[in-house]
Amino acid sequence: MLDEVKRIILVLSGKGGVGKSTVSTQLALTLKESGFKVGLLDIDLCGPSVPHILNLEDQNVHQGPDGWVPVYMDSEQRLGVMSIGFLLKSRNDAVVWRGPKKTSMIKQFLEDVSWQELDYLIIDTPPGTSDEHITVMENLRNVPQCSAIIVTTPQQVAIEDVRKEITFCRKTGIPIFGIIENMSGYECPNCSECTNIFSSGGGESLAEISKITFLGKVPIDPRVGMLAGKGQAAVTELPDSTTSKVFIKLVKMLSDSAVSNS
Repeated sequence: MLDEVKRIILVLSGKGGVGKSTVSTQLALTLKESGFKVGLLDIDLCGPSVPHILNLEDQNVHQGPDGWVPVYMDSEQRLGVMSIGFLLKSRNDAVVWRGPKKTSMIKQFLEDVSWQELDYLIIDTPPGTSDEHITVMENLRNVPQCSAIIVTTPQQVAIEDVRKEITFCRKTGIPIFGIIENMSGYECPNCSECTNIFSSGGGESLAEISKITFLGKVPIDPRVGMLAGKGQAAVTELPDSTTSKVFIKLVKMLSDSAVSNS
């Protein structure tokens, strides 16, 4: 099912609550708005937030002749989404599964979803280095077009957890495309001044120490937070925001690296 996918991007972090799902959804939406055909796979089985963020909670997954058909956000089918959230009756339903059942579900997501031809497949992962990550790594280890974007916040406690994720990627052979520092200050929606609520520059310093490309700082912006649940891209709704500029730059970097590797 992944043979027609040109590039796979894993969004990872060793820390929960750093905004991986926000980064994943905004990256997917920015790629879509840039003219690419995109898939977004949510493998956070215990906390599937992608359907809510993209305003797709009332959608259902259907079985087609070639496998599961993703839920599409647009009539042109330029952004397809798959999540266990579509298989649950309610947002409040808990997925209480042991490791083997989680492993089986993720393998099914990777092997049985009919993505068809994609420019990018974004995979939103749970925090840590658990069964879900090991299963993904085992299935994608030999996929040449696979790489990881690591998300952190500026605080030292987050940096220490994310450092372990970098080690995990290197041990499992997944190339790291770069690091994003999320929640990097608070951007006032009225004057655009950015105030460092937490510490600043932790992600950038981690990238420098680890010799990994630094992809940019995404601030806390209440206007971007209000887009969650609407399925709207910051690049179209808030084109002058810092968040939009970071994601536009990230998409350009991904495009340029694809050209250089071809």
